[in-house]
Amino acid sequence: MSAPARSSATLLAWAAGAAALVAIAFMVDGYTADLYRKLLLITSLALAFNFLFGVAGQVAFSQVAFYGVGAYSITILWAVYHWPFPLALIATVVVCTLVALAVAIPTNRLEGFYLALATLAFAQFFVVLLLQGGSFTGGPDGLSGFKSPEIFGLKLAGRNYIFVLIALFLATLAVLRNLDNSYFGRACRAIRDNPEAAAAMGVNVARTRIIVFTLTSTLSALAGVCYAFADNYVNPNVFNLNDMFILFFMVIIGGSGRHAGAIIGATVLFLLPEVLGDVIGRRHLLIYGLFVVLAILFWPQGLVGVFDAMRARLLPRRAGG
Repeated sequence: MSAPARSSATLLAWAAGAAALVAIAFMVDGYTADLYRKLLLITSLALAFNFLFGVAGQVAFSQVAFYGVGAYSITILWAVYHWPFPLALIATVVVCTLVALAVAIPTNRLEGFYLALATLAFAQFFVVLLLQGGSFTGGPDGLSGFKSPEIFGLKLAGRNYIFVLIALFLATLAVLRNLDNSYFGRACRAIRDNPEAAAAMGVNVARTRIIVFTLTSTLSALAGVCYAFADNYVNPNVFNLNDMFILFFMVIIGGSGRHAGAIIGATVLFLLPEVLGDVIGRRHLLIYGLFVVLAILFWPQGLVGVFDAMRARLLPRRAGG
């Protein structure tokens, strides 16, 4: 297929995907609309973590903490100190980027288990800070009751807010996909596979690691900004380590290093408890845990790898027919 044809096919696929997401927004209501909002948020977060972990190979467990940094920063500036929303948003991005750099720079030489411990310590420190923050962070009760922002007189609430989350998801996917297909993405994968060989090929390992950590953390923070106005409520319990491990399983089960894998894994593990809870009641957590264990044991390439294998088996048959 020629380059113009591939470009046209890609644009058509993006347009069809966006149209499908918008169509779903008009079909959901009430509780299902809330599920759809949260699904768009968690898939955006999974995409960012997948790039950091699956593409760049950094075993960092701080993505949910940065999700919380974004949510609390915008809430405090907008709802507590009543900054104009555009200014509060810009300041939130700056704060989150600076915090990400403050974590990335001293930990960029750490790998594997040691990087995981360092980022886990930061994530736990952040939760303790929220719990002990008093009126500034709302303590264990969090912050609630603040209004949604308006843009050009249009209130970002209800179905209008779903469109904002669709834009967040598509923008996150577009940015990370383009990066993955660029020299930067190839450098990240080279560092993941063999840092010494990547350095010998001229890749600045330390700088690349700092950039990818800061970028993915800031994208997670932007998802946190959007989370703050999904329910107009932020609470420390949302940003604990349990949710970080669930995010980790989403990427692993979906297919680490694949954008489609992050989307599939996040969708399946987010919706599975809802489906199982309606079918088998309280025992759904047991089935959920069993599914996660079996998926890790028998599908090492993730669910997207299963789909690839099925497609590879079907295509030769179709060609033969």
